[in-house]
Amino acid sequence: MPARLDWRGIDTALLDMDGTLLDLHFDNHFWHAHLPQRYAESRGISREAAREDLMARYHARIGTLEWYSVDFWATELELDIMRLKEEIAHLIAVHASVVEFLDALRHAGKRVVLVTNAHHKSLTLKLARTQLRPHFDAVVTSHELGHAKEAQTFWHRLQEVEPFDPQRSLLIDDSLAVLDSAQRYGIRHLLTIRQPDTRQPEKNTGGYPAIASFTEIMPRLNAP
Repeated sequence: MPARLDWRGIDTALLDMDGTLLDLHFDNHFWHAHLPQRYAESRGISREAAREDLMARYHARIGTLEWYSVDFWATELELDIMRLKEEIAHLIAVHASVVEFLDALRHAGKRVVLVTNAHHKSLTLKLARTQLRPHFDAVVTSHELGHAKEAQTFWHRLQEVEPFDPQRSLLIDDSLAVLDSAQRYGIRHLLTIRQPDTRQPEKNTGGYPAIASFTEIMPRLNAP
């Protein structure tokens, strides 16, 4: 479904990070290739065995705070997860036109809030590599609120620390589970990303309006 926005009805832009503003290739490569390789080396097992073990562990935690926690996986796997992430930090990349989009939001007078499930250690690494922090009015992580974005409680807690009108807010997120949760909470404007990982095919957008590029929804293009 093509995305159409009337920015006159939007005061706040709630923006996801991984897969939305940033290319998901870094995360996919880390969890599905780099970590299995290092895990195999640490255990003295084959990469295939390591990958099978890790996939089972991932599946058991997906959608929870633990799934997104660097500290949880460091303890669970007995590996320095941040050191391993730093080994491939050169793969961290901003999606095309993101900086221009963020600048346009600020110039249009919108409040720009990064809302992410990323652990604060991963967030720090990525913001340092991308230099995106100055573009946000606020940065909120699920870990500081105690609930992942997939949970309704996240949005209630977000409202407490970053008051927003759901009917005049936009959420852009690549996760359908997160969009479903935001929709249940009452956020009116919801968008997803057609290709979160630029090395992978376009994904199923679940019926949500979707964009291939942020140029499609620049505020200046929607001005009355």
